[in-house]
Amino acid sequence: MHSDNSKIKEIFKNLVFTDDEIKIIESVFHKVVVKKGDILLSPGDIVDSHYYILDGCLRTFHIDSQGKEYTVQFGIKDWWISDYTAFFSGDKAIMTVEAIEDSVIYRISRQDKEFLYDQIPRIDRFFRIKLERAFAAFQKRILAGISQTATERYLHFMATYPEIGKFLKNYHIASYLGITTESLSRIRKELSGG
Repeated sequence: MHSDNSKIKEIFKNLVFTDDEIKIIESVFHKVVVKKGDILLSPGDIVDSHYYILDGCLRTFHIDSQGKEYTVQFGIKDWWISDYTAFFSGDKAIMTVEAIEDSVIYRISRQDKEFLYDQIPRIDRFFRIKLERAFAAFQKRILAGISQTATERYLHFMATYPEIGKFLKNYHIASYLGITTESLSRIRKELSGG
């Protein structure tokens, strides 16, 4: 990260580090610039890293055996993204991570993260809290998928992601909601009173 500790402060909000700790953190976070449409991970890849999004928008999606696409996660500024099933299990990737727009991200490997846990134990707690929140969010998403109407899911999506609608194509939103693009158009038309 080349001694730009403002990025460290942004990634690790509310944590204060010594100069030596900043050097350790800088040594394991690697800046990656991706262009719109770039693929960061593909099915079959070995997933040994996850990514902090400094700026931009990415998505994680899966394509089933019939060729249907399912968006699992959007990632925006100050979020983390990867194929977490593969990252935590050691299996090969089952998802694709794609840049929706030009993005600046920071990569950290699983091994380097473990190194940070040993060197700066409060980072372990930081990531544990992030993981707990992500798990709760995924569980809420699953419950919404089985208990809410498509319109309710769309309204929740728009409330959760108010800024990223301008970057997304209709099929991105539809695949996230588990509906067709035609259904999405119908919902939008109904909500606009048309």
